Amino acid sequence: MATTEQRKPVRASLDKQPHEVASMFDGVAKRYDLTNTVISAGQDRYWRWATRRAVAPRPGERVLDLAAGTGVSTVELGKSGAWCVATDFSQGMLAAGRFRRVPMVAGDAMALPFADNSFDAVTISFGLRNVADIDLALREMWRVTKPGGRVVVCEFSTPVFAPFRTVYMEYLMKALPRVARAVSSNPDAYVYLAESIRAWPNQRRLARRIGEAGWDQVQWRDLTGGIVALHRAYKLG
Repeated sequence: MATTEQRKPVRASLDKQPHEVASMFDGVAKRYDLTNTVISAGQDRYWRWATRRAVAPRPGERVLDLAAGTGVSTVELGKSGAWCVATDFSQGMLAAGRFRRVPMVAGDAMALPFADNSFDAVTISFGLRNVADIDLALREMWRVTKPGGRVVVCEFSTPVFAPFRTVYMEYLMKALPRVARAVSSNPDAYVYLAESIRAWPNQRRLARRIGEAGWDQVQWRDLTGGIVALHRAYKLG
């Protein structure tokens, strides 16, 4: 079997075929966390902290951290004292994060390997955008969440201030791939990243889709001027 270093770099297409996306993330796993910190100018740490605050996990709760990558977000969630498990469909990402010593389970967001009503909270950060069937993934998250539980989606979104939005989109399509070329093991993956962000629904449209998947009381909060949005909702009944 080829190691991560031996893999031919892969760039997924916007139809998000699962094998393409998984292979692409396998290829960037080794330097993924460093690259994220560089291209976000360190904002990734703030976004993880804000996500933990939105999830508000408590000691004794069970939390699913979906699309967890190398588990850095799972470690942040675990600071609360809750039992948190990292799940991702990229074996390379999970392998790169084994040193973090958090529970890790390989799994696809569209067919989660967990029983109904297993978790008090489910969260997904910068991963829903990469799923081939977003609505199916949202329904799967609803299925594995206990009645009364909550979901938090942290995802790139649409800046709310029009002049800043223009500058940001220019950065995405021009500067981001150049920055990634300097630090990433697969800079072409960040061309996909820029394209997928531009094609992603804005805050209001994503909130509507979360509600249509069965979640209630959907709200969102903008971070960093709307570059990122936190959507939170509940499973009632």
